Amino acid sequence: QFQLTVPVAVVFAPGSVPGDLPRPLPFRDVQEMEIPVNLRTSVTSRYETVYRSTTAQENIALHAATAQEADAALHPLQDALLGSLTVYVVSETSSLLPQGINVYVGKHRSALVRAGSGLATLHSRLQQLTQVMSFTSSSIAAALSDGVPDGQLGPDARRHLKSSLGYEITFSLLNPDPKSHTVDWDIEDAVNRYVQPVLDKLSLVANFSVDSQILYYAVLGVTPRFDKESSSFLLSTHSLPHVINPVEARLGSSATSLYPVLNFLLYVPERSHSPLYIQDKDGAPVSTNAFHSPRWGGIMVYNVETPTSPQALFPLHVEVDMVRVMEVFLAQLRLLFGLSREELPTEFLMESPGNEGLADWELDRLLWAHTIENIATVSTTLTSLAQLLDKIGNIVIKDDVASEVYRAVSSAQSAMAKLAAGHLHSAFQASKEAVTSSERAFFDPSLLHLLYFPDDQKFAIYIPLFLPVAVPILLSLAKIVRETKQRKKEPTKMD
Repeated sequence: QFQLTVPVAVVFAPGSVPGDLPRPLPFRDVQEMEIPVNLRTSVTSRYETVYRSTTAQENIALHAATAQEADAALHPLQDALLGSLTVYVVSETSSLLPQGINVYVGKHRSALVRAGSGLATLHSRLQQLTQVMSFTSSSIAAALSDGVPDGQLGPDARRHLKSSLGYEITFSLLNPDPKSHTVDWDIEDAVNRYVQPVLDKLSLVANFSVDSQILYYAVLGVTPRFDKESSSFLLSTHSLPHVINPVEARLGSSATSLYPVLNFLLYVPERSHSPLYIQDKDGAPVSTNAFHSPRWGGIMVYNVETPTSPQALFPLHVEVDMVRVMEVFLAQLRLLFGLSREELPTEFLMESPGNEGLADWELDRLLWAHTIENIATVSTTLTSLAQLLDKIGNIVIKDDVASEVYRAVSSAQSAMAKLAAGHLHSAFQASKEAVTSSERAFFDPSLLHLLYFPDDQKFAIYIPLFLPVAVPILLSLAKIVRETKQRKKEPTKMD
């Protein structure tokens, strides 16, 4: 039974304190809500809120010209605890927030909220804000998707990658027609500029390795349809799933990988199928000319202008616009990690995370989900191990295997306790240790069930071997016994 505790600080600027506060500032309040998952598992979300007034430094920061400047100035003054939220309440007449905007979500762990007409309005806005910046019932259900009935899962619940200790990212350039195109892409510079800042932020979640390759004569495996009206070739939505398998056979990266592989493919169509466009379900062209496959990666089609002059020299030299390509790949990377932005109310304004690719509170959402998923994985692994040991009575448990099991249980219990205490970072680290120990115990070579046989199986194996040898021995023993009995019956001769 999970209990997830979120430390929240609600800070009132001068002139924003509602008149119907239940107690004078500062004071504490606790709100709990039950999130049912299945018959055996439930999650209790606990928001421990501290209500207080702004400090002198926070007042100075809130007098900035814009919300972005205020967010940057307030960041050093906040609690850096992962999973925590700080909400600054400003007066209704404050010029920090634009007209019609009541909530501003920054790129760190803070937000600006208009006070509203009273405590009820403020509570409503705070509740909406915590649903955006921390976990939701849908994100919890997605993390526990293996144990949640399908009816309770949203359409995107199984799209994101499963929690892992590491991920391998492979960027591939597919040039099926090198006779027509010589394609150059500065992938190293693009990774350093656009991908590495995101991976630096995600390094808290897992280890990442990045590599790239160029594949020649690698085709999609699906023949596109020619459209006379637009004089172009089209790939429809229903044909996209058939693209993955032929391409994946050429990639060769997942065969030797210990961790899940994220594939990002840039496909330059051959001259005979150019230009090539991807259609959506309604038959309209996709603006990015790309699509992504859940838990696998994404493919972008990069069209090259074909010269109309018959005297053009082939192969044509093509320089890939990496800014346009990386925008698409980073958006697909966010989708694979379940970081897609949900639909927000019209009164919300959300700050772009910039070069870092994801905001601090988005990283926290990822850590909440992965911590819960890790603990659920440990529970499943150890339950399976216990069932295996129950079935095989004569199995031998070595001391190192036993210590790994004890360590996994202890780390999982520690992660649960730290989640309940609101220490997200240490809870996630403990959950990773629990997963590592449980996997080591489960996959230990000494526990291979083929090494241990039930008694009836032993008899079935050894009787055909020993029975032919045993028959003559038994007959000889019977003959010896008979001869001995006959000697005893014969009278002893006396001289």
